[in-house]
Amino acid sequence: MSLRRQLLAPLAWIWLFGLLASAGGAYWLATASANAAFDRGLQDETAALAARVTWSDRGALLDVSRQAMETMGWDAEGRNSFALLDESGRVLAGDSELPRPDLRHQSFSRPVLFDGVFQGERVRGAQFSLTSPMLDRSVSVITIESRHKRARLVRDVLLAMVAPTLVIALLTVTLLAWGIRRGLAPLRQVAREVERRAPNDLRALPIEGVPAEAAPLIERINSLLADVQASVQLQRRFVADAAHQLRTPVAGLRVLTQELEAELEQWHRAEQSLSSGPESAGRTAAVDAPAWQPLMSALLRSSDSLARLIGQLLSLVRSQGAQLASANQPPVDIRPVLREAAEPMALRAARMGRSLLLDMPEHPVLVRADPLWLGEALSNVLDNALRYGGPNIRVHVQELGDGTQVDIEDDGPGVAPADLSRLVEPFWRGERADVRADARMEGPPMDATGAGRAVIGEGDGGTGLGLAIAHEVIQRLGGHWTAYTRPDVPGLRIRWVLPP
Repeated sequence: MSLRRQLLAPLAWIWLFGLLASAGGAYWLATASANAAFDRGLQDETAALAARVTWSDRGALLDVSRQAMETMGWDAEGRNSFALLDESGRVLAGDSELPRPDLRHQSFSRPVLFDGVFQGERVRGAQFSLTSPMLDRSVSVITIESRHKRARLVRDVLLAMVAPTLVIALLTVTLLAWGIRRGLAPLRQVAREVERRAPNDLRALPIEGVPAEAAPLIERINSLLADVQASVQLQRRFVADAAHQLRTPVAGLRVLTQELEAELEQWHRAEQSLSSGPESAGRTAAVDAPAWQPLMSALLRSSDSLARLIGQLLSLVRSQGAQLASANQPPVDIRPVLREAAEPMALRAARMGRSLLLDMPEHPVLVRADPLWLGEALSNVLDNALRYGGPNIRVHVQELGDGTQVDIEDDGPGVAPADLSRLVEPFWRGERADVRADARMEGPPMDATGAGRAVIGEGDGGTGLGLAIAHEVIQRLGGHWTAYTRPDVPGLRIRWVLPP
């Protein structure tokens, strides 16, 4: 349903209700006014006839000329009649077929009204009773009139009241429809602007002339467009960085493979030369221990780095598309999950001469979370702490009123406060650690003995994806991620707040 129809529908119902109420009120008012006027006239006419009654020794007489009687009995729009009745109901004058009220309930003070049927038509009548001042007798004067004139008056008054109301109501609805259409015109203009745009045009929508009630909607759409544009730019940078990161280990593998091929060829030539005669026996020692052995180790390291990078890229893509939290998922105790993820990192820290402390409550800590992905997130954050943090690493878990808080903290150098928001960007490793690794690769030349080759593929071994994966997982779990650095904390602290 269109917004215009949604706005007009309630107004139309209000308009219809008001119109019906006005028509009903006008009908009641017209009927009441017409009845009051005609009833008063009928009572006056009955009282006037009663004033013409005279008494004699023979009884009551109605002193009305024949011309007046004919005038009263004739009406172009209806039927008016009268009758004079004695106590027994005998007609003394007038029309004998008139409907007669109950004469036992005579009214001597004022004319009383009644309804009846005369010659198949509904009529309105009035009765007034008189008592003889000399005789112990009484008579009743009855007048009736049809309802045609009343109905016409009601119709005329109703038309005079309803017609202007209907015209005003139609004019009001027309003006409302025009006003709503005019008010929605800027929104239609925005819709046409969106239709004309290319799919990759993410500029902010124009807000000039937009109604104040719709301005927050347009502003929110502009905010979403800005977020989408930032996301697209981030994805483009992600693709560029991924291509660069993948090119580095692949280039290292290529160089190492070429060097290995050259060493193998040289070794084969030396072996052939040794086998050709005793004059080359002095070079046996050099050939028995091939110089290409360090190249094999470097080749393995580069292969491991490439495999790790590709694996973390896949983890990042899967974490972005996975549904990690569900309202139907039962809560799990995260203590064994965190312990299982931290144990390998603790052994690695011990081999490096560092410490990793896991501090958790003794009772179960229940969270609606996927155990596999939560463990993956902790492993990535701890791996980052072991690569760049200080000698002491601590994981602290505590329950809050609105969830569970997990702090991963180290006492290392931390990061610049301005770079806290970039910690979760893919491939960001602070001061472009990948460029430093490239510089080390392109630095010392390789000689025949393998000197300088050990730096190929070395470095911190990080890919810049660990924290990005962990951040994506925590967000998918419905949690909140916050990072702190010096001087607020001893080094770097990453805090999760997971919902219950």
